[in-house]
Amino acid sequence: MRIAVAMSGGVDSSVTAALLKQQGHEVVGITMRLFVPCTTGSGSAAHDAAVVADHLGIPHHVVDFEDEFRELIINDFIAEYGCGHTPNPCIRCNRFIKFGLLLDKARELGAELLATGHYVRKSIDPDGTCHLRMARNIHKDQSYFLYTLTQERLSRLLLPLGDVASKDEVRRLAREFGLPVAEKSDSQEVCFIPGDDYVAFLEGNAALADTGGEIVHLNGQVVGRHAGTHRYTIGQRKGLGIAWSEPLYVVALEIKDNRVVVAEQQHVFAEGLLATDLSWVIKPLETGCDVTCKIRYRHQPVACRALIMENGTCEVRFTDPQKAVTPGQSVVFYRGDEVLGGGRIVSALRLRQ
Repeated sequence: MRIAVAMSGGVDSSVTAALLKQQGHEVVGITMRLFVPCTTGSGSAAHDAAVVADHLGIPHHVVDFEDEFRELIINDFIAEYGCGHTPNPCIRCNRFIKFGLLLDKARELGAELLATGHYVRKSIDPDGTCHLRMARNIHKDQSYFLYTLTQERLSRLLLPLGDVASKDEVRRLAREFGLPVAEKSDSQEVCFIPGDDYVAFLEGNAALADTGGEIVHLNGQVVGRHAGTHRYTIGQRKGLGIAWSEPLYVVALEIKDNRVVVAEQQHVFAEGLLATDLSWVIKPLETGCDVTCKIRYRHQPVACRALIMENGTCEVRFTDPQKAVTPGQSVVFYRGDEVLGGGRIVSALRLRQ
């Protein structure tokens, strides 16, 4: 079987390619050009992926999605911050770039399937229905980022690392295969933001510098000044520079009035949220369905009830109040270890004080 592997130059995708070749498949490597630094020079995605492909004796292609990436991911990232949201560009990239454009490119290259190094599992029913499940290595699980996968797209994916027990095991396999990236460190940053300094990136690309305004307590009292709402996110406590009788947290960003609203910790909790732009891996939830959900990547799934409105909005009510529900992030629904779908958070439903 001819299988394309999305090769980022890292250890996970390199081991994925090696495993599939070992299994006897015809493997083709593909690396995406998303922005210039990612595909130039030693240590870059394209360079390291090409070195690994040469080591494995497989063809390697670089595909140019730079224009699409800027329009769909980078510009959206900037616009979301301008609206007072805290976006998750990886989710959007998976939806439109990796499992949109790249999946189509794999088919153009004659590949029946596209494989990636994501830590997530896939299972298939006898009738062909595909299920997306949490990884065996729960500490590396990336299912939160993949809730926008459709049945058609999921059916064309291979996810070989979903059943691997640990990252140490992946590194061990990389050494066994003699991969030149076996000891390469993992990237923990948003790929297009140098040094993970999103404030510098935004101020350098979106004319957001010198946009200071008031920091206001929930009771209306002005308690300080901010240097731009893009520097703050819901639930933030550190870096406010406010003298107060007890710790204060960011509870809202009022873009129209250019204000950061702060309050005591109890005001950071919400009893639920509203979400739009819903996407379902299996089928839409029935209204009033009891499931679990995550409201950010490092969030443990919590019990909730999802109510699907006639206008397509989803109202989520938590069994227990949750901290720092953040517009721009995603709520992802689970039943057990299975991803059902999710949506983009537009607002929190605050606790009645």
